[in-house]
Amino acid sequence: MASSFPIPVRALVFSAAATLISGFASGPAMAGASGPFLSHQALYELKLVKSRGSNAISGARGRILYNFSGSACEGYTSEFRQVSELDSGEGKLTLSDLRSHSWEDGAGKSYRFKIDTRMNDADSTPIDGMAERVGDRITVKLKQPVAKTFELDGKTVFPTEQIQHIIAAARAGKSVLELMVYDGSDNGEKVYNTLSVIGQPIPGTRSIASPDPSTANDQMKTLTRWPVTVSYYDRDAKAKDGEQTPVYAMSFELFENGVSRALVLDYNDFVIAGAMGRFDVRDSKPCK
Repeated sequence: MASSFPIPVRALVFSAAATLISGFASGPAMAGASGPFLSHQALYELKLVKSRGSNAISGARGRILYNFSGSACEGYTSEFRQVSELDSGEGKLTLSDLRSHSWEDGAGKSYRFKIDTRMNDADSTPIDGMAERVGDRITVKLKQPVAKTFELDGKTVFPTEQIQHIIAAARAGKSVLELMVYDGSDNGEKVYNTLSVIGQPIPGTRSIASPDPSTANDQMKTLTRWPVTVSYYDRDAKAKDGEQTPVYAMSFELFENGVSRALVLDYNDFVIAGAMGRFDVRDSKPCK
């Protein structure tokens, strides 16, 4: 992943979601068994935490601006923009601008997405498509980068649906969750196998060493959150020596209303931290 520094669209869910988020922070409306999601805007400041391996880098910085809105009855809309700069040493800088807009049906039946990534102001080919769940299959229709229709296993989940499953598992006291996830990233055809590891719940009353706008917000102070790490694996890659290395992994603290804080994005060759710099709660229309 070092060659494609822009955070994959998964980061968006964990703001959700997305992102990892996301899912990467994700109102009021019932979101399946997980409870209400919060409509909000969050800004994350990115910085390099660690560089390792043969593709080590000397610096990285950037920002993520994430908007999440909607309800179970009208669906969920996510708008995500990440601008980042990667310094690979010897004066070689890569500037990237990732923009994504998606809408997901509240019941996880439909998903629409458009993703545009620009590197050093070069021309880009957006990813544009939609997915519909019918019976035990999901039909994906891509407009770009090439017009194409294909099917996915019906057990595959979409980004907001993934967050719902993680929160429901956390509430049930589960520590491990495996899911197949499709978000339209890469070339629009990629499905990831994911492994989520969920830690012990953190009550809102517990003191925190490094507060941010989410933990300082009165609406958030009473909420429980969980430390979560989600690893993403290429379904098409073959494991070496019986063990497959994740393409990337995301760690974060996930609130019960879908907001994420304390992001850590591990791309194997380097690790990026995303600290929340701003957090604003948005109005949302209740379901009729």
